[in-house]
Amino acid sequence: MDEMTRVAVDAMGGDNAPSEIVKGVVDAVNENSRIKVYLTGREQEIERALGQYTYNKEQIEIVNATEVIETAEPPVMAIRKKKDSSIVVALNLVKSGKCDAFVSAGSSGAVLVGGQLIVGRIKGIERPPLAPLIPTETGCALLIDCGANVDARPSHLVQFAKMGSVYMESVMGIANPKVAIVNIGAEEEKGNALVKETFPMLKNCPEINFIGSIEARDIPTGYADVIVCEAFAGNIILKLYEGVGATLIKKVKAGMMTSLRSKIGALLVKPALKQTLKAFSLDEYGGAPLLGLNGLVVKTHGSSKAVEIKNSILQCVTFKEQKINQKIKDKVILRDE
Repeated sequence: MDEMTRVAVDAMGGDNAPSEIVKGVVDAVNENSRIKVYLTGREQEIERALGQYTYNKEQIEIVNATEVIETAEPPVMAIRKKKDSSIVVALNLVKSGKCDAFVSAGSSGAVLVGGQLIVGRIKGIERPPLAPLIPTETGCALLIDCGANVDARPSHLVQFAKMGSVYMESVMGIANPKVAIVNIGAEEEKGNALVKETFPMLKNCPEINFIGSIEARDIPTGYADVIVCEAFAGNIILKLYEGVGATLIKKVKAGMMTSLRSKIGALLVKPALKQTLKAFSLDEYGGAPLLGLNGLVVKTHGSSKAVEIKNSILQCVTFKEQKINQKIKDKVILRDE
């Protein structure tokens, strides 16, 4: 089992738990024989959900956890008081080294707080950022940070850029990824105090391929591979991305049903359109890794279905095989010292 990637999955987190979580886990292990999943949560509920599927029993193990952290609960208090929650039990599996990674669609606050308090930061990392992949015209880009550090400092953003570059190069196979900072214009003198102070630091950072500022409208074009910002701006970008994408898909589908001619046209373009829309679905890219921790923590959407859970688990395999944490230590920490 040493060569296996061992992933702890919160079976009770999210709007569709445990059914969609369990289905995603089964799909992942059926697709990749090098994965071992530890499903944490209420044992009887998980067993009922697993009973519907055929899979290699050696690849899935249930770890009973009697408590559930709800979305509305104060994260720090919940992590400290609910020691037998599915999130805390799973995070402790990563802390102990029994698991390499943790995946959850549960409380974002609890996952972020628990990741830092239980799994812990890599020594030298100032702040761990949430970094989801978002679809672009040319493939995808890494948005870093999208929710973990609202009040970031310039030194934090520089580390985000370095970690994002490591991730895109090693996980996504993009050589010398282009890094840009979110701004309200292309000119170097534009932006708020944080951007103005960070810009020259990124410009003079030899470890990254910094190409300057990026306006929000240029993000979907694939202008940059790593999009650097503090979490307030990043979260707005991500949520707007999701909302506009979902609205456009609904509008396109509705427009194709307006007349007999449009319905016939829809049948003709359906295969190509389905493939195009699939490429622009955030579900296809898995969850957002919390980079810079001693183990991998991946946060997926609260509304995640099986496909996003599956892709998040498969994402953990690449993360481990590419030794991302070691590369972060080598390329971010050691060069900073």
